[in-house]
Amino acid sequence: MTTTAIPAGTALPRERLAELVDALVAQGWYVGEAFIPAELCAELYQEVAAMADHEALEEAGVGRGQAHALRREIRGDAIRWLDRESRARRRYLEAMGALQQELNRTLFLGLFEYEAHFAHYPSGAFYRRHLDSFRGRANRVVSTVGYLNPDWPADGGGEMVIFAAEDPERELVRVRPEAGTFACFLSESVPHEVLPTRLPRASIAGWFRRNASLGGLVDPAR
Repeated sequence: MTTTAIPAGTALPRERLAELVDALVAQGWYVGEAFIPAELCAELYQEVAAMADHEALEEAGVGRGQAHALRREIRGDAIRWLDRESRARRRYLEAMGALQQELNRTLFLGLFEYEAHFAHYPSGAFYRRHLDSFRGRANRVVSTVGYLNPDWPADGGGEMVIFAAEDPERELVRVRPEAGTFACFLSESVPHEVLPTRLPRASIAGWFRRNASLGGLVDPAR
């Protein structure tokens, strides 16, 4: 896995970026339909589907450093870290670069890079409720999820559930994994989970980070 500072450039309308920022300030999370251009979703979906068909994804684990382990009872997706090797991946990272610039300009978050991976959930897979970052222990600040599956059926399952920060038993929203939908939330304070999916489900999960380098390592394991 590599992390890279990315340039600003976007196919995202300014009004959608402003909508996202306002929601983050007001409630700590944002969900927008048709946020990612449809043709870009289609290209990215073809890429991750081909990776799954050719077993070019790796099973995702939980924990970091020596605590990292495969735990199928917690999460069942397979991943591949995003690079700039295709036009579609470059376009997605450039759009996230524009979002990073907007978050820094308006909220002064000091975000310095973005890391992301394809996430492919086979039928029956899920991801139990969790936080993407624990307060004071890591440098993930803002999480993103871009959905890639076209024509997701109402009974397809695989929704991401966002829970209230002050009451993690209370559901706030269920996000249907339909191509073009984009979710964004504060990594340290928004609990969420992925419900079991009935169909193979594809997305890009990502995180904007602050610099917590130590001894030449970016965000070393604690």
